[in-house]
Amino acid sequence: MSSEQDGESSMTKTPKKVTRTAPAAPVAEVIGGVDTHRDFHVAAAKDSLGPTLGTRSFPATSAGYAALVAWLAGFGPISAVGVEGTGCYGAGLSTYLIEHGITVVEVNRPNRQKRRRAGKSDPRDAINAAAAVQSGDATAAPKTRTGPIESVRVLRQTRDLLVTARTRAINTLKALLVTAPAPLRESLHGLSTTALLTHCAAFDTPTADVKGLRGKAKTQATTDLAEALLDPGMGVRTVLGELARIIAHHNTHIAELDIALDALVHRIAPRTTALFGLGPDTTGQLLTTVSDNPDRIHSEPALATLTGVAPQDCSSGRTQDHHRLSRAGDRQANAALYRTVLTRLAWHEPTRTYMTTRLTPNASNKKHLIRCLKRYLIREIYPHLTTDLATLHTA
Repeated sequence: MSSEQDGESSMTKTPKKVTRTAPAAPVAEVIGGVDTHRDFHVAAAKDSLGPTLGTRSFPATSAGYAALVAWLAGFGPISAVGVEGTGCYGAGLSTYLIEHGITVVEVNRPNRQKRRRAGKSDPRDAINAAAAVQSGDATAAPKTRTGPIESVRVLRQTRDLLVTARTRAINTLKALLVTAPAPLRESLHGLSTTALLTHCAAFDTPTADVKGLRGKAKTQATTDLAEALLDPGMGVRTVLGELARIIAHHNTHIAELDIALDALVHRIAPRTTALFGLGPDTTGQLLTTVSDNPDRIHSEPALATLTGVAPQDCSSGRTQDHHRLSRAGDRQANAALYRTVLTRLAWHEPTRTYMTTRLTPNASNKKHLIRCLKRYLIREIYPHLTTDLATLHTA
């Protein structure tokens, strides 16, 4: 009897509750997108599943950068941030993010057709920047601007501006000679550009030095100048002399920048500049294209793609196994490679032999061979350039 009672009691016992701990929900990573402007940036946050978490505007200052990062981190761990205009308005923000260990992806302007259909606003552009990173459409690493190559970039940029201004001044001066009074035009006819500038710079032209003058003295000086300029010939001579002096001023500063660039480029990339046909100008352009972060050219094909000389398949229909060079990449770097190839075709015997051996009567064949030579040139440049950059960053 007791055994049956014991059995019944054992069967009626309440089973123990087993407490199971629910697995912790994975923390979603945050992907940021930033539409940059001069005075403020608009940021958007998206989680790893796609929904937009929010948008907000921040000032384009160091304090604003810190607030932007804190705002993104409030949603979770930051995976990456897509930034528009990393080489312009977004340069400061990109540098700040990289210094704080945050992955930055350079985002290009959205497709114009999509923008027309969906409209445009700063928050929408920021969301699109984050979406481009999330989908993998944007993968480019931005240039850093904290190393010595940044000096090469600003020196080259300033030099190019001065060269452009000098060219415009020379063209203006020569255009004025076409309609100048006959005696003046005939006296300058046939002179070379150098002789023309020297002759015009020596013109004795009226000026009004009113510095320090007041009252009647200042009025009299300006009146005398106006009387002298009533003669059209004197007016043209005055402008020609002023343009010639401006051109001489530009020449002086361009020469000074050339000296600085030559010394700087040889210091940064001595192996690359030692290659045949690669002077400070071409090497300086390649350094500017690569920038201070050599991870942008992790391989030779990456450098070829960056400079627009990577072969791309363009087969279609009956035309198969046909390739052309990429039309993307830095076009200024591509132009620098083109000038180097032309130099080698004139003076470099192996390059001349290659062209002579493979050239056919087909007129378009020479252009194709020049494209091939640009790709071969990158193959030759890559090990020297990477060695120079590695030495620069370990020094």
